[in-house]
Amino acid sequence: MAVKIRLRRIGAKKNPFYRIVVADSRYARDGRFIEEIGYYDPTKEPSVFKVDAEKAKTWVANGAQPTDTVKALFKKNEIL
Repeated sequence: MAVKIRLRRIGAKKNPFYRIVVADSRYARDGRFIEEIGYYDPTKEPSVFKVDAEKAKTWVANGAQPTDTVKALFKKNEIL
């Protein structure tokens, strides 16, 4: 099972809001997921990014691969 840490869009049209979830890569972007570990709101100024760093580090240690966008957010906020 290929596990990814990725964004799950839940915002309305032209109003994006994302949850950061751990999901099997075979499932749809907004489909089934294993665990929710945080959220990201790019519409605020400055953008709001909140994540449970311990859970994120645990998932990465267990082999979960963050997507490019999530990896950039983690590096920007010094989680990884």
